[in-house]
Amino acid sequence: MAAAVVPALAATGLLVSGAGPSHAAQAWDPKPSPMTTPWTNQVPVYNPLPEYPRPQLTRPDWSPLNGIWDFAVTSRDAGQPATFGERIRVPFVPESALSGVQREITQNDKLWYRRTFTVPSGWNGRRVQLNFGASDWETTVRVNGKQAGAAHRGGYDAFSYDITPLLNGGTNTVVVSVYDPTETGGQAIGKQRVQDVTPHPGHSIVYTASSGIWQTVWLEPTAPAHITRLDMVPRLADNTLRVTVRGAGGADGAGVKVTVSSGGTTVGSATGTVGGELSVPVPNARLWTPEDPFLYDVTAELTGAAGADKVGSYTGMRSIAVKDVGGVRRPVLNGTFVFQTGTLDQGYWPDGIYTAPTDEALKYDLQKHKDLGFNMVRKHIKVEPQRWFYWADRLGLLVWQDMPSMDSGKTPDTAARAQWESEYRAIIDQHRSSPALIQWVDQNEGWGQYDQARIADMVKAYDPSRLVDNMSGVNCCAAKDGGNGDVIDNHNYVGPGNTPTEPVRASVLGEYGGLGYRVPGHEWYPGGGFSYEDQPSIPALNNRLVGLLDGIRESGMPAGGLSASVYTQITDVENEANGLMSYDRQVVKVDQARVRAANQALIAASRSAGATVKLPVGQNVSIRVTTPGYTDRYIRHYDGLGFTEVVNAASADLLKRDATWTVRQGLANKLCYSFESRNYPGEYLRHRDFRVRREAGDGSTVSKEDATWCPTRGNGGIRMSAANFPGQYLRHINAELWLAQSGGSHAWDNPAGFTEDTTWAIESPWAP
Repeated sequence: MAAAVVPALAATGLLVSGAGPSHAAQAWDPKPSPMTTPWTNQVPVYNPLPEYPRPQLTRPDWSPLNGIWDFAVTSRDAGQPATFGERIRVPFVPESALSGVQREITQNDKLWYRRTFTVPSGWNGRRVQLNFGASDWETTVRVNGKQAGAAHRGGYDAFSYDITPLLNGGTNTVVVSVYDPTETGGQAIGKQRVQDVTPHPGHSIVYTASSGIWQTVWLEPTAPAHITRLDMVPRLADNTLRVTVRGAGGADGAGVKVTVSSGGTTVGSATGTVGGELSVPVPNARLWTPEDPFLYDVTAELTGAAGADKVGSYTGMRSIAVKDVGGVRRPVLNGTFVFQTGTLDQGYWPDGIYTAPTDEALKYDLQKHKDLGFNMVRKHIKVEPQRWFYWADRLGLLVWQDMPSMDSGKTPDTAARAQWESEYRAIIDQHRSSPALIQWVDQNEGWGQYDQARIADMVKAYDPSRLVDNMSGVNCCAAKDGGNGDVIDNHNYVGPGNTPTEPVRASVLGEYGGLGYRVPGHEWYPGGGFSYEDQPSIPALNNRLVGLLDGIRESGMPAGGLSASVYTQITDVENEANGLMSYDRQVVKVDQARVRAANQALIAASRSAGATVKLPVGQNVSIRVTTPGYTDRYIRHYDGLGFTEVVNAASADLLKRDATWTVRQGLANKLCYSFESRNYPGEYLRHRDFRVRREAGDGSTVSKEDATWCPTRGNGGIRMSAANFPGQYLRHINAELWLAQSGGSHAWDNPAGFTEDTTWAIESPWAP
């Protein structure tokens, strides 16, 4: 891998780095964390998160403002307090233990932060930028008593102020006020809700709110005309990197040069102007993939004058699209279909809540995805700091990035919609050059939903280089599908289930799983944990999880047309005990090697997935047993139940009709099939309570899924899994038909002879 951007750039030390006037009078101590992560006690008091926070736009000189600030909480409408009676460790939110405050913040509160600084003398003659990684929600900044620009609204996007005119040449005082109404406002909040900040009972999929500054604050000197962003889009078709340099301070239209290099050797360069697209040649590009996440170094410099602005960055050469693969719409990375197997990642911490305690902690969850064999992560309705994307880029994880939702219990008004869309565009701008990020997820399960189709079109037009998911979980919770975008996305707990295929969009499973196990001594609220399906032991958890992954590999992907799946979830979160790791990251619950092998097998199978099995739709067939010693038996119905029975030329006509089925396109998935009774039209072979029977559908989604079977090739025939339960197969045992999974908990799941008993031959019909 090329050097790209080093994890931490050296910072220029501030001449005055303590807090404000009350520094000497106020002590500071962290609060005890509800759970201690491996990094809780490694957080520096005066310089937490010291790494350079913006890896895709770096400069050598900068000064962090993280550390101890004076702090106060007033009523919502109050002015700046005369005294600041507390101290807080920035950038940890006041609800968190690591902040040293650890208390509930409501819509009636306003947060106040204060500290002093002196600009290093080496910065003389340059402009001073005050940068915030993120602050939730409405943030107003004053320097030496004067407001720095307009208040910023948004909880997830970075913002900056040129504070040069406000500086006094000596010791400067910065005061930041933040108002955060959380769910009582109309803004994007993700899973934040105002609640007790210490562990408490309650089965909830929403978590503790995070108010105020929650990402790094820093100072940085720039030339008056300077670069603010690099928009980089790899073009594999002509081996170029398309770069648009954005600027401020009179930089628009200025000359600029962009250079791509590897290991210190220039690969290609191009010149142009700020605001215009440059085409930088990258011949024989080494492609970025999860297996080989190769990064090129990038520099951009203004060329108009000596000492002009110059920034460092990095890029990865890759493409993402959707195309037909073996007759199925699939997402393709660099032109090739690779199944995307990932987890849901909420990004919460018991000590820092929204903010990881250290950069190593931020990296850890992503590294665990790789250790467990996953190649993708869905960042769930939260947007992480840019260093999180840096680690995803470096480690090689495909990223689905959700836009944080508005409150699920409200229909957003006009102002809320305008704010949400504005913040979404800002987030896209901030992260649009990350090679790992391949898909934007607009909305989730109908939370605050509106204008799904229009928003998907807006996002696709704003960033045509990535896939767009207009609604994750269109089958859930009164969600509405906009009908457009690049994927159709179902949720299925425990699942894995499937997502019906379509002619244009790829089918993905945005959430499934949720298997739970509470680890004694590692519970947020002991005894309060819940999941979608509790497991009695660690071995049971491993068996169930690997079974789900194997079901996707054996059936959901090749037969059902599924192209991606997101397991819930990488860690426990507060009272959700369905993580692969405990909330404190002290325990990996699953057998890492076994889960890794299952994921690797799934990914490998996708690379060689051929065309789906084709059956003769509209024609009558009979379905024969292939188990040695029973090959003269066929599937038949009797008194509404499914059996196998010997059928031959001498059999009665009624038996022959009972053993004849008309092949229909799958009622729930067009790639799969349904089998209609020859002599009971409108009644289908379906499973219900595991027993397979002949039954008329009621038009519901469940009945259609129960009557849909997805075939894969078997030894001497085909195997047919349930469309809604990949990995569970149509099986005969003791002449009865059951929906079975090898090694399951029922008598019909007996692994002895399982493969043979679930393999069938499609034959000419006994009753044409």
